Amino acid sequence: MLHRTLPSLLNGVDGITIANDRALNQWRKGSWQSFSTEAFRRAVEEFALGLETFGLQRGDRVALMMHSDVGFAIADLGTLLAGFVNVPIDLTQTIENILLILQEVEAPLLVVSNPALLDQIRPYLWEVPTLKAVIVAEVPDGWQAGALQNWRSGDGGNGRANPEDAQLTPSPDACLQIPHLLCEAQTQACPPVPMPQALRVCALAEVRHWGHLRWTVAAVQGLGNAIAPADLATIIYIASETKRPKGVMLSHEAIAANVLASFSSYPNLQTGPDEVALLFLPLNHIFARVFLYGHLAWGHSIYFSDPNHLIKHLRRVKPTFLITVPRLLEKVHERILDQVNHLSHFDRRVLQWAIKLTARFDPAQPPQKLYRLQMQLAERLVFVKWREVFGGRLKACICGGAALSGHLVKFFSAAGVPVYQGYGLTETSGVLTYTREGHNRPGTVGLPIPGVEIAIAADQEVLVRAPFLMEGYYHDPATTAAALTPDGWLHTGDFGTLDADGFLTITGVKKALFKLCTGKYVSPRPLEQELMASPLVAKAITVGANHKFCAMVIVPELDTLRQQVESWGLDLTQPDWWHHPRITALYQSLIDNANCHFPYWSTVRKFALVEHSEGLDEVVERLYGDGGVREDGGDEVDGGDEVDGGDGESCPVYARSLMRY
Repeated sequence: MLHRTLPSLLNGVDGITIANDRALNQWRKGSWQSFSTEAFRRAVEEFALGLETFGLQRGDRVALMMHSDVGFAIADLGTLLAGFVNVPIDLTQTIENILLILQEVEAPLLVVSNPALLDQIRPYLWEVPTLKAVIVAEVPDGWQAGALQNWRSGDGGNGRANPEDAQLTPSPDACLQIPHLLCEAQTQACPPVPMPQALRVCALAEVRHWGHLRWTVAAVQGLGNAIAPADLATIIYIASETKRPKGVMLSHEAIAANVLASFSSYPNLQTGPDEVALLFLPLNHIFARVFLYGHLAWGHSIYFSDPNHLIKHLRRVKPTFLITVPRLLEKVHERILDQVNHLSHFDRRVLQWAIKLTARFDPAQPPQKLYRLQMQLAERLVFVKWREVFGGRLKACICGGAALSGHLVKFFSAAGVPVYQGYGLTETSGVLTYTREGHNRPGTVGLPIPGVEIAIAADQEVLVRAPFLMEGYYHDPATTAAALTPDGWLHTGDFGTLDADGFLTITGVKKALFKLCTGKYVSPRPLEQELMASPLVAKAITVGANHKFCAMVIVPELDTLRQQVESWGLDLTQPDWWHHPRITALYQSLIDNANCHFPYWSTVRKFALVEHSEGLDEVVERLYGDGGVREDGGDEVDGGDEVDGGDGESCPVYARSLMRY
């Protein structure tokens, strides 16, 4: 499985390309725009050859600020085929972190998805002195005619992307962050800020045209032969225990080996276009990227979606393969349970009966006769409708990125939606373990894929060794040395156990990070330190592990607070005087100011003032007691808000006319 480069995966698993007329599919203006295997390969090759005109050196860093779509796939594999190292940047990062990444990797070239995105990053490009050129992947008709002069003068490009096609990102309330500016439905343009005069701006189509003029079989073969499997392919920045993100360096053969090991481990996985995958997770993360490469190598049909159109696309595409984070499954589960309150007495009893049946389901054991008959009846009355939410053809739903409750695995698997839990890290090029058909043990994250060794340290930390570990952290040898042992073991920072059959269970986190159910890592210490810099805060504790968002418990510095508010005319003799709405607003302002310096997923959305930090379980329960949804939004599935299709469609989780089945 080693000794492969990522562009070579376009040649198939065994070096034989599988033709597919619908290899990649993009939602455009109300319908699917399809790219055949050959058309996609040609786009990648032309883009790679066109990049030669920029005068870059092999190994130079190319930053990608792009939505997760066909354009990302072309830019990703095109830059890799050209011998560059690409650096995908999470669009939900703060502008401070985006600039830090661009400056640290000394990127001479930036690829962005569209003019609207370039319009948002343009004011800050003066701070990236190494940047020589910007390529815009998708531009409106006629953009080349006069757009360059408009960008130079600060008037911006003409036209915006169709909102129906937009990959919307939830925006924070009042911070100067990329996510706030990226909402493509915005009506106000950025203030006119010109770009550096020396910066070259062109469309991806222009680059492809230059590559088309250079294209020959020999030229393409020359590009492929110049890449070594051990060459660095990408640097992916992830959360660290500090405010500063760290860049994980991954080679071609590390990612390619992980792809091949992961996909070859799945039983009964077919090659060819009949396997249909729907991708909605962000491709700037390794999880989705590994599956993109795998589906391409296996010749599957790939459909790109986003959280805002997910349910609609699930119904239309009817995928056989889906990767997700727990939040999607949790939300569908919540919608199903909510139906209980809106049904007739009989229908309610039937639904409750079916839900109880799922709790007894064991995906690893054949059902007994009576239970099997009950399940068959529930299938006709209820389960068939649950499956329609996912399109009705799903053979595998692999969940990663965060902890998934075992009862959800039983719930959906009983209904014919096989849910499998996986585990992996960016530092391991993606997947380490996952449950699969015939080996699905709820509550665990499964068995290792080929090549992975797992050990449990004395303190219960999970250690892994595999041929596809990272090269290290970019420009951070000290952190690299702390993570990788001389004999090749990686400290994962997670606690876990191995059972007698080799199934891994993650039991906790050793590193000073935690994960939301959306799959996002949160580093609590920097935000806590930001709050505790105020003399009004004695202690700040960030919570939110396995929840939808972060909350904070604050212990006020009461003496300082009393001095500051004594002129407000409040009755300070009351035992809970510091819960007055004006004081609550004061602490809200402290949180708002701190939130502006952090990515939206790690910002604090709720908080509680307490007298001391002992016995906080009840306080945390109250913070999340209403489901954790603020009135101003924020119920994300790793970057999106809608799980009802985004167009008014709702999940058909239960049918009132049960007896017609």
